[in-house]
Amino acid sequence: MSALENISQEDLKNPDYVPPLQVGLILGLQHVLAMFVSNVTPSIIIAGVAGFAFGSADTVFLIQMSMLFAGIATLMQTIGFGPVGARLPVMQGTSFAFVPVMIGAAKMGMGTLFGGIVIGGLFHAFMGLFIGKIRHWFPPLVSGIIILAIGIYLIPVGIQYAAGGAGDFNMSKPTWGGLGNWSLAIIVILVSFGLKFWTKGIISSSSVLLGMIVAYVIAIFMGDVNFSGISKAAWFALPEPFKYGFDINLTVIIAMCLMSIVSAIETVGDISGIAKGGANREATDKELQGGTYADGIGTAVAGIFGGLPNTSFSQNVGLISMTGVMSRSVVTIAAIFLILCGLVPKIGALVSSMPIAVLGGGVIVMFGMVASAGINMLSSVNWNRRNMMIFAISLSIGFGLQKVPASVQGLGGDLQMLMTSGLLPAAFLAVLLNIILPEEDK
Repeated sequence: MSALENISQEDLKNPDYVPPLQVGLILGLQHVLAMFVSNVTPSIIIAGVAGFAFGSADTVFLIQMSMLFAGIATLMQTIGFGPVGARLPVMQGTSFAFVPVMIGAAKMGMGTLFGGIVIGGLFHAFMGLFIGKIRHWFPPLVSGIIILAIGIYLIPVGIQYAAGGAGDFNMSKPTWGGLGNWSLAIIVILVSFGLKFWTKGIISSSSVLLGMIVAYVIAIFMGDVNFSGISKAAWFALPEPFKYGFDINLTVIIAMCLMSIVSAIETVGDISGIAKGGANREATDKELQGGTYADGIGTAVAGIFGGLPNTSFSQNVGLISMTGVMSRSVVTIAAIFLILCGLVPKIGALVSSMPIAVLGGGVIVMFGMVASAGINMLSSVNWNRRNMMIFAISLSIGFGLQKVPASVQGLGGDLQMLMTSGLLPAAFLAVLLNIILPEEDK
């Protein structure tokens, strides 16, 4: 961006620097475009698990809350209050890491899900008191296993969506798995790849979103888009607290708290990446602590109003490294964009009017990239016998139980849900084995 050439290097690395308005607006919009699809997708997945029809008022509401509270949680990070907030350009959004756990919780009821989110968020905030002391629990081996496990778990969901949607309701349709659905998904993938590798800047960073827009336009000409939900949706609506109730389930709460540990470490990594990539320095303990507080409180507040767990978005860390702009006012502008979108149900209805196969093409790319990020982290690991055994046991047991849930039916329904989530057993074993197994001599 040529306008950046007139800004000094000292200003670029200063989180408190306020760039010219036109620069701030463009960079802020770029942050929104880079994370938009990833932010709303978990809400669409959970809506489907809960039995809400794609395009229904409930699905629109969950999409709306994902935008609104991603923006509010981002303001907690960039502006902050008291000890809360890293006061760095940390972009928050709905976390994919919680999706495997939320799927099981949503099947028990939406009140159970949001009860777990609120309490899990409070536990997440509490971890801010000691987050620095447990960072060593998550070296690249453990973090890589967990992120790879998240990607592997979610990839089949992307395939189901590309084929026409998840759940018996969608899979029983005669069009499910047909060429019409797959053609839209493939268009998204091809356009996304083309824009990612043959363009630069804002177009490249939002390639998945633009790929979905191209497929969406094609679907309109094919007659596959129903606009009735958009006309029915309001222009403005405030969030509704406890819309789906608030139920306490110990199993779900434990699962949410365990995943909060993973999310907190992810945020610590992102804040460290922002400080290093944008300002060429290490993040301070105060920034890490404040960022963890904001993560947890943002999640708890979101859960009260129907939003899903929030965490920092790694792709936006990459944007900061690419542009070199550390200004938190830029990400504050992005947060305001998201809040405005979240207050306008018609925007949520527009997203929900998209054929589910179009979303499927986008999430195939995104979930594959999650798995790729895990593999990238694992590439720095010294693959001795100890680390190979930790990797093998964690993934084998974690996903073996997920694929054969009846193997632990003797544990009872709640404990069985934890054991067969796929992610939690893999994460628990990776952390535990890494702590207790002695390091091998080099």
